[in-house]
Amino acid sequence: MHLSEEAVSISKITLEQLVDRYQDLVFTLCYRMVGNYCEAQDLTQETFLAAWRALERFDGQYEKAWLCRIAVNTCRDYLRSAWMRRTVRGESAAALIDRAAAPEDIGLTEAIFSLPLKPREALLLRYYQNFSVEEIARILRVPRPTVYARLSRAKKLLNDALGGDWDG
Repeated sequence: MHLSEEAVSISKITLEQLVDRYQDLVFTLCYRMVGNYCEAQDLTQETFLAAWRALERFDGQYEKAWLCRIAVNTCRDYLRSAWMRRTVRGESAAALIDRAAAPEDIGLTEAIFSLPLKPREALLLRYYQNFSVEEIARILRVPRPTVYARLSRAKKLLNDALGGDWDG
């Protein structure tokens, strides 16, 4: 099999290049998933450390989706962790939202955090990271119809939470 020059150069990507290209994207994704600036910074670092550990297994294709999948999984692990369950003690994740956000954004942010994790992930990837349904399917490793179903559920739940005031 003969690899194109572009594929060879992508497969030799370094951690520094990944950080340069995707640091803002990964941070924003982590922040939107956990709602806390400091935690998002830590999770961004953890994402890049996990990427560095997996770099030799990376096939060089869809590096953005590959890195976002690592970020989503890192955030999932954090949100499901025993520490998070002990710290939150039954409070909603919205209780951890940074209050530095603009007041008009807080209601939307709280509504987003009220969503179940899987629909929330799909919604954040689609509407806040502008990924296509196909890219989201690749990131989450689910079929496209599953992405459509999760987006539909997220939209319905968000509309209900906001009194029909969200248009996506």
